[in-house]
Amino acid sequence: MTGIDEIETRVAKLLAEHDPATTGTVDFLRARFDAGLAWVHFPVGLGGLGLARELQNQVNTLLAAAGAPDTDGGRNPIGLGMAAPTILAYGTDEQKQRYLRPLFTCEEIWCQLFSEPGAGSDLAGVATRAVRDGDDWVVNGQKVWTSGAQNARFAILLARSDPDAVKHAGMSYFVCDMTDPGVEVRPLRQITGEAEFNEVFLTDVRVPDANRLGAVGQGWEVANATLMSERVAIGGNASPREGGMIGPVSRTWRAHPELRDPELHVRLLKLWVDAEVARLTGARLRQKLAAGRPGPEGSALKLTFARLAQQLSGLELELLGEDGLRYSDWTLRRPEKVDMIGRDAGYRYLRAKGNSIEGGTSEVLRNIVGERVLGLPPEPRGDKGIPWKDLPR
Repeated sequence: MTGIDEIETRVAKLLAEHDPATTGTVDFLRARFDAGLAWVHFPVGLGGLGLARELQNQVNTLLAAAGAPDTDGGRNPIGLGMAAPTILAYGTDEQKQRYLRPLFTCEEIWCQLFSEPGAGSDLAGVATRAVRDGDDWVVNGQKVWTSGAQNARFAILLARSDPDAVKHAGMSYFVCDMTDPGVEVRPLRQITGEAEFNEVFLTDVRVPDANRLGAVGQGWEVANATLMSERVAIGGNASPREGGMIGPVSRTWRAHPELRDPELHVRLLKLWVDAEVARLTGARLRQKLAAGRPGPEGSALKLTFARLAQQLSGLELELLGEDGLRYSDWTLRRPEKVDMIGRDAGYRYLRAKGNSIEGGTSEVLRNIVGERVLGLPPEPRGDKGIPWKDLPR
């Protein structure tokens, strides 16, 4: 039986045993995970079948045609796009069995405790401490710009476990239960008026050593695997033509011929071509992922995504003129997910500003592209070979 034959057989069996019309979303997604159709490239028993990654598109197409519910990636982007591949790569068998199924069904939402007030662009500078105490680690510190922490049950956490080691070698990586004592989440109101970002304060939080992903001191390697997945998830999601930010701008152009002029027309055409190139580049990147782990090319795609989103949202405001300046609601809200396309143009313009910060700033990503993709000389650094505790802060 070929991979496609096996996919078709398993999807037909799933649909026969769990009619999407009469089965609840969570129950259907649990059954889909158990059938190996969550991520077909994952191992058997962990939501997959050990098949080629590109066969997932076949699964998604067949299930969508049958009206089956899908995972809500907008509610759990950290879990689905970043935690899951990291747990698969570095987790123990017990961790994979515990976390992956409720993560896939979105019964448990995840966030990412990486950035800090003094360690965002230079993530290896994290100061949040993890001190071993018996079978636990005691964690103290502050994280910031944590998307979705208000909804999260678990977090992937990067903390410094050895301040005497050089900064890239002295960190470890954990799963943190966000309901544990000592975890405090405070909202950060953004330029949109919403508070999807947060500060997270960790005070004497006890994290079991059983929640560690990777070896002690391997945190930088594990975090880099997460970051590469993050950039692919942000910039490389599958999208139909005009399925991203170019969609509402193109529709505005078609709906309002009175707003057009030759200069705007040229700008729109260029951005439309750029958006299509980015979409096809994302498709090529996903094909590469089928053969192995994500590479630094995802950083280039995320960089392009941020630039396009800001240019397109700016052009949309210009097209709409005074109407584009209206903003629907400044009420502080704690959204469950970011909905760029379903909101008005003013929201898109303001929210897109964050695209060049979240998931790695554009400046950091340019360094990665220069050094790891183009092979240019690395940026001069004065912190190599120096214990983290001796670095000036």
